[in-house]
Order: sequence, then structure tokens, then C-alpha cells
Amino acid sequence: MVSKRFALLVVIRIVLLMLTMTALAFIFARTELFFNQIILLGVIIIQVSELIRFITHTNREIAKLLMAIRYSDFSISFKGKKHGKSFQELQDAFVEIIEAFKKVSVEKEAQFKFLQVIVDNIKVGVLAVKEDHGIELMNKAAQDLLKIATPNYWKQFQQLQPTFANELDAMEDNERKLIELSIKGEKQQVSVQINRLKILNYRYTIVTFQDIKSEIEQKEIEAWHKLIRILTHEIMNSVTPVTSLSETMIMLLEENGQPKPLENLSEETLEDLRFSLKTIQRRSEGLLHFVEDYRKLTRIKTLELKEVNVRELLEENANLLSKEFEKAGVKLQAKSEARMSVAMDRKLIDQVLINLLTNARHATENQENAVVEIHAYSSSNQSVIEIKDNGIGIDETKMDQIFIPFFSTKENGSGIGLSLSKQIMKKHKGDLTVKSQPGQGATFSLIFRK
Repeated sequence: MVSKRFALLVVIRIVLLMLTMTALAFIFARTELFFNQIILLGVIIIQVSELIRFITHTNREIAKLLMAIRYSDFSISFKGKKHGKSFQELQDAFVEIIEAFKKVSVEKEAQFKFLQVIVDNIKVGVLAVKEDHGIELMNKAAQDLLKIATPNYWKQFQQLQPTFANELDAMEDNERKLIELSIKGEKQQVSVQINRLKILNYRYTIVTFQDIKSEIEQKEIEAWHKLIRILTHEIMNSVTPVTSLSETMIMLLEENGQPKPLENLSEETLEDLRFSLKTIQRRSEGLLHFVEDYRKLTRIKTLELKEVNVRELLEENANLLSKEFEKAGVKLQAKSEARMSVAMDRKLIDQVLINLLTNARHATENQENAVVEIHAYSSSNQSVIEIKDNGIGIDETKMDQIFIPFFSTKENGSGIGLSLSKQIMKKHKGDLTVKSQPGQGATFSLIFRK
């Protein structure tokens, strides 16, 4: 409606101007109407000026509106002198636009403050750097962790934290890394993740980091406590009977604190001594085996990685153990993608597979329709070998302990196999995981990350 009225007024002004110019042209050659010519020329000048003013006023109002939006200056007013009804409607429309932009700006500012409060209250350090090396954001957790105020530019940050800045520059997009920093003489282990993204044609680098030294120390302490409990239990089981039998032997060989003469030792006493010595020998050998098992955990050799066809690997291990499975009445099945291959240390992975398959056979013994399946598959970022059984499963209370050294669910188990297998997979930069429910079997997964 505003544009139609504006166009109509412009057309009227142009028509009047043309009529005036026509009248001037009609009397232009008549000298007796000289003063009329002067009057009409003045009228034309006034009409042209009015047309220019009429049009430029609209342009000035539009320009004022655009500049106000450009610089977010919402204090500007369009409620000045009115130039007709069309300009009044136009100015009212401009006022509505300014009010709408002002509302959006206030909401945007409120959202920014809200997000800033959230970011400042999380316990993870957040650092945002724009592509022009300006630091857009550094929350309170980041300031407290690095013990610095927020710098304005990346160069200032490099001067304040040169080691950390160099590590961040060397990191790839979406990379995670554990960095050790010395901040005012205090050692800190910082877990860092970096993300690079593009927003409104600007590139940003988002860094999130947190000090995990205390968490790592707590986990280490818990792990040591568990290990010490198991070591103490095993050693006490071996040392207690040895100590008891040693005391018994001393009692048999002494009388009133003095050694008994040889002729006073009866056959029964000698037999008791022989039995005690054999028992001590057996328990000592058991303790030596236990120590040797512990050495295995701490001395995994350097990997000799080679590309291995997974189907051949599974078939060979299945053939190797097939007789034992047949004797136990357990069906063993193996399947894999034909061309699937993984870089691995073949001997160590054979050791892991044999251990897991043996455990699966024990778990399914005396079960009806006992089956153990080996299945291998690959995805875009990892290759997986699964050993699945339909045996007795693993109790929930023991799930988080089965990979602890020397912990075993079997009566005569050493507790070394699963822990050693886990370490071998960690050496391959992969993992060994388990899923199980009591009475529904268990699935162990060897994960090789690409």
C-alpha cells in the first residue's frame, strides 16, 4: 500500500512537471509573454526540486534504516516531520522493523549471556580461537587451570603458555591427546580435544581440556589396591602352610629346645617329615609359577606386525582346537569376510584366541546344544573378532574384575589369561571387551582400530 501511494505521488509530480514544460514550450517564442516564461521556468525549477526532494527523502530514510541495522543502533527515530500519508506509513513500517531488530538483538544478547554463564560453570576448560588469531572465548575453568587471564590474541597465549600452544598447533582436527604441562612449577596431565569448524565464513578452532591427574592417580591407587589384595591372597595361601609345616618339622626334630638324636627319630616321624617337605616343595613351586605368571604380564614383547588374512587365522585356530571341542561335546563354528585382513602380531593374537576359545569351551561344558561361534567383521573405523558362547555366562558382580591380574572365576584358574589378552590387545592399540548375562553366555570382542 505504501509503495502504491508513493508511486502515484511520483507520477502526479511528473505529469504536472510535463504540463508546465509543455506550457513553457508553447509560449517560449512569444516575446510579449516574457514574464510568463520566467514564472513558468521558476515553477519548473520548483517542481524538479520537489520531485528530487520527494524521492531522496525516501532514500535517506531507507539509508538511515540500513545504517541503523548495520551498526545495531536501535536508538534512531523515524518520528520526525511527516511528508504526507505515504511517508507516515513508511516511517511507521521502519519503526516496526527497528523494534523487531531490537527485540532480536536483546534475545540474542540474553542467549549469549545465558550460554556464557553455562560455559563458565562447566568444569572443562574451553578455548575458542578465530581464524584471524583473535581469542573469542576462554571460560573460567580454562583460566583457573592455566592460571592466566584471557588474552586477546593467540600470540599472547603463545607467550603465556608456549608448550601448550605448540602442542595445540601440532594437533589434527578431532584429535584427542594427553599433554603433560608444568604450570607455575606444578605438573599437570591435561586431556585435550581439538575441533575445527566454519561458521559464517569464519574458521574457528575449539579446544576443550581438563586436568585428569587426580582422576588418573585415583584409578592407579584403586588398581594397586586390587592388585595388592590379590597378590597378598595368593602369597598368603602359599606361605601360611609352609610356615605351619616348618613349625611342625621343628617340633618333630627338637625336644626341650635341643635337637633330637637321630636314633630317637621313628619311622612315623621321618614319614611326617618327608610329607611336610614334599608339601613345602609343592607350595614353593606353586609360588614360583605364580611369580612367573606375574612376569609374563609385565614383559610382553615388542609387536611384529604383519597383514594377516582373518578367515585363515580363524580356520587354523578352529582346526587346532576342534578335537578338544569334540571331546567336550561343544560345537565350534567360524566365519569371516573372505578378504578381511588386519595388521597384527600373529603369535600373540593366536595366544589370545586360544585362551578365549578354551575359556568358552569350559563355560559350555555339560550344556545342551553347546555352541561356540567365532565371527569376524569390519567397519569403516575398526575390525572385530567375536568369540560367542551359549554357556553359563558371567555374574554381574564379577564383570568388572575378570581382566584384573590373578582374578579367576575358575577354581584352579591362574587369573592370567584374560589380563594378558587385554594387554596384548592394548599393545595393538585396540581393546578386548566382554558382554554377558548369567545363563545366556558371553561374547568377547577383539577390537582392532584402523
